[in-house]
Amino acid sequence: MNALITPRPWPLARRPLQLGDLAAVAVVEAGAYGHPWSRGNFIDSLAAGYIAELLESPAEGVVGYFVAMPGVGELHLLNITVARAWQGHGHGSALLEVVQAHATQRGLASLWLEVRESNHRARALYCRRGFAQVGLRRAYYPAAVGREDAVVMSLDLSGAAA
Repeated sequence: MNALITPRPWPLARRPLQLGDLAAVAVVEAGAYGHPWSRGNFIDSLAAGYIAELLESPAEGVVGYFVAMPGVGELHLLNITVARAWQGHGHGSALLEVVQAHATQRGLASLWLEVRESNHRARALYCRRGFAQVGLRRAYYPAAVGREDAVVMSLDLSGAAA
């Protein structure tokens, strides 16, 4: 038996994340995580002026998004998410590339993030993108039972700034 495969509409559009996007983002966030960011987390990030962008399909809506906080000499990736239906197609790597471009455009020396120790898929992506594990935050994330450690990762951008 042959299955019909409906191609996804292209191209995808990338734009700043806005308050009006948060209902759709909340659906993706809840589908991706057992302990998703709240609407308030996103509102606070936007109000603070953090870098936040959305990747979307004109026909299917939110594909992914990220939120990053600039700091002194660094950019801290707070949230990067790809909708489950869109995972495995390079969108996470593409979003990570955009985050890195924001950092290098600002002349920042490094990019930082925390990731759940159990999130092997994300950790593998970060390693492929050149991130190194530099620490561990004990009991950082809420978990189904107790708390889970966060792996702290960093990417040195000092040689990438032009």
